[in-house]
Order: sequence, then C-alpha cells, then structure tokens
Amino acid sequence: MTRTEHDSLGPVEVPADRLWGAQTERSRHHFAIGVERLTWTRPVIRALGLLKKAAALANAELGELSAERAGLIARAADEVIAGTLDAEFPLVVFQTGSGTHTNMNANEVMANRANQLAGSPLGSHAPVHPNDHVNRGQSSNDGFPVVMHVAATEQIVHRLVPAITMLRDTLSGKASAFDRIVMVGRTHLQDAVPIALGAVVRGWVAQIDDTLAGVAATLPGLHALAIGATAVGTGLNAHAKFGATVARHLAEATGQPFHETGNHVAALSGHDAMAATSAALRGLASALMRMANDIRLYASGPRAGIGELRLPENEPGSSIMPGKINPTQCEALTMVAVHVHGNDAAVAFANSQGQFQLNVFKPVILHNVLESIALLADAATSFDTFCARGLQADEARIGEHLAQSLMLVTALTAHIGYERAAAIALAAHRDGAALKDAAVASGHVTAAQFDEWVRPDRMARPHAQTNTD
Repeated sequence: MTRTEHDSLGPVEVPADRLWGAQTERSRHHFAIGVERLTWTRPVIRALGLLKKAAALANAELGELSAERAGLIARAADEVIAGTLDAEFPLVVFQTGSGTHTNMNANEVMANRANQLAGSPLGSHAPVHPNDHVNRGQSSNDGFPVVMHVAATEQIVHRLVPAITMLRDTLSGKASAFDRIVMVGRTHLQDAVPIALGAVVRGWVAQIDDTLAGVAATLPGLHALAIGATAVGTGLNAHAKFGATVARHLAEATGQPFHETGNHVAALSGHDAMAATSAALRGLASALMRMANDIRLYASGPRAGIGELRLPENEPGSSIMPGKINPTQCEALTMVAVHVHGNDAAVAFANSQGQFQLNVFKPVILHNVLESIALLADAATSFDTFCARGLQADEARIGEHLAQSLMLVTALTAHIGYERAAAIALAAHRDGAALKDAAVASGHVTAAQFDEWVRPDRMARPHAQTNTD
C-alpha cells in the first residue's frame, strides 16, 4: 500500500503508513549503501526534533509563522524528541554530503505529523508544508551542522562524561587501597626502581582526568551554531534575528550554552569544532588503551607471566584449553581505542575537504564522532563493571618480584657510587646470586648497611619519610 507524494521533481510513491515523504523516499531508493543508519540513531533524531521545534518557536516569535502552524510543528517535534517517531527516520550515513536528505526527512515527518494533528491527510502539505514552514529560515547547510553540534554536545555531557567519571572514580578508590603495596617499577619493559601500586593506578587516573578535560575543553566550539547562515552564510531568506533566537531556544531546551556563531561562512565550509572533539576523543582513547594494556600485562600469566594483578573471571577463555581465563575486558577496550583512532582519521580527512562555501562530508563526520563517543562510553562502563571493580593485587607475587629485583641496588648509589653499585648488580645477575650477597661479597657494603640502605618502601616514597621511620 502506497500513497503518492510530490516534490519539485514530480510524484513519488511512498509507503502509505509512513510519515516520511517524497524526498526521503528518493534517498532510500538512491542510497542503499551500507547498513549504518545516521538518522535512526537516537541522538541525531532528538537533535533534529530540538532544531525544528526551536526554529518554529523562533519563527513565531519573529512573526514569520502563525502561532497555529508553529504550535503544530512544535507538537510534532516533541514526539520526535521523545522518540516515538524513530521508525520514521530510515536514512543511511552515505548520502548527500550536506545532510539535505536527513534534513528533509525531518521536515517531511514533522509536516505530515503536524497535518495529522490538524486533521489533514498525509501528503496534503496543508496546513503545514515541509519546506515553507518546518524548514522556514533554514537550509540543510546550516541546519545539519546545528544537529551535529547539538547531538555531539549532549552525548558528551550526558553519556561520555558520566561513564568515564565512574571508571576513574573506581580506579581512584583502587589507588587508595593499593597505596601500601610496593612493587617493581618497570621501564623499557625491564625492571626499574620500586613504586607503589597505588601510584601506578593514580597515574592512570591522572591521564583519564587530563584527556577527559581535553574533551570537555572542545565543548565551547560545539556551542557555536551555524544557524542563521542558510545556504552560503549570508542569511538569505531568514529573519535577521532568526539565528540568535533559535540558539536561545535550543539553549533553554537543552541546558547547554548554545549561541549563534560569529562567522557563518566558516561554520558551513569547515567543521573544526567537530574535528577538535574527535581529536580529543582519540586522546582519551589513547589513555584508556595505555591503562588497559598495563593491566593485562600486570595480569599476564598467571604463572608464567608477571601475574601481579588478578582480574575477575568473567568467562572461559579458550575452546581447547580448560581453565584458561583471558583479559577480555582489556581486549575489548583496546579494540575500541583502535576504532576511535580510525574514526578520528576519517573525521580529520573529511574536515579538510571543504570546498568554497560548503563541506560536503557532514554526515560521515557526525557519524564517526557520535560512534566514538558511544563506543568509549559503553566500553568504559563495561570495563568498570566487569574489570576495574574486581581488580585485585597478588601481594605475594608482587613481594617475590620485588625481593628479586636487581634495581634495588640504586639505593646504594648515594653511598658507594654508581660504578660500584653497577658492578654489584651485574655480578648478582651473572652469578645468579641474591643482590645482598653480591653486595656484601664486593666488600663495599656490610650486611647491616645493606639492610639499612636498601628499603623498597623508602625507595618508593623517597620524599615522604619521617625521622622515626
């Protein structure tokens, strides 16, 4: 069952029970590319609803739309914002580079729904027309960038930041619990001087804090909206106060400080704010990857590896080796990090491809940024729940490795000099002797002096000693 809708190119048969119209149907027909649906994702659909409602309210406020039409559009937009019309947004990422098809999808759905609310049949274009009324004062060229910024901002604020913060808080608690445990430090994948396990974990926390702050620092760029630019940045066919008024309504609806951009031309031809956000997400991914790699290396073994950390036993790790447990949460998080790096490469390249007054890579930029946000948030939540919270230290194993470390000899350097200390370490290594035995045999250190000077706990905290320690 279909109905006939019309656009500027003529009639198009549309599924009778759908709210979309001719231009959406043309896009469905001409762009059957991949399965990734851009407008089927909740953040994008919500942002479209927020934009169209803000535009309708602004046009009514400025005398560009009747209160009746604006009210109908706002009611339809509220349903889009709430998620009840998600099935009416079927378009894929790989379409027109300006996002025009997605913008018209929103215009058609909200016009048809508004007309339903007014008692008119689908496809009637009365009393609400998709172009003349829902899209009034807008072009896809400025409307779609607004959707990009609104969706990315809300996902960072409401999804990514809480997920990453929960993980860092778990790790911060672990750092405090592990402060008393002194372990072998490692540089170049070789033994180094001692360090507190709490300090190691606190280092992960600091990197997460810094990189998450880097993501948050890109939000002001996302708060600047291209609305009011229309086709090429001149504002043709929009009220002079339309951009500022729409931005104000969006700020009120979202609680985010959105405002009209200071340069509309730049906002259409380049998406530097989105590229900066993507780069910051890559930085966060790098910090998470370093942490996950450290954890799985510390947990390697458990008997033939380092084995100093114990991970939760979530699922069997092998189809052939009974009892094997793998660091699967670390692996999943690092795979996400790799994917985010790839997404950022795509965003950076796409952002470089603006020509004249328009960048026509908008949908793929938006898709990759939102995917990176979602993947990092989901992976951090999973890692927190199924790995970080159950992370344990194998203190016996840590103690064994610390006692065997030749780099404890560093504590002797201040007393007998670097070269004598190095000779002791090399002799112990070559002879397979204990470091203390090699030191005493050298004649440069007595057993009592070794016990006094070589204190791993003091070495791990050289500036936190007291006279009575």
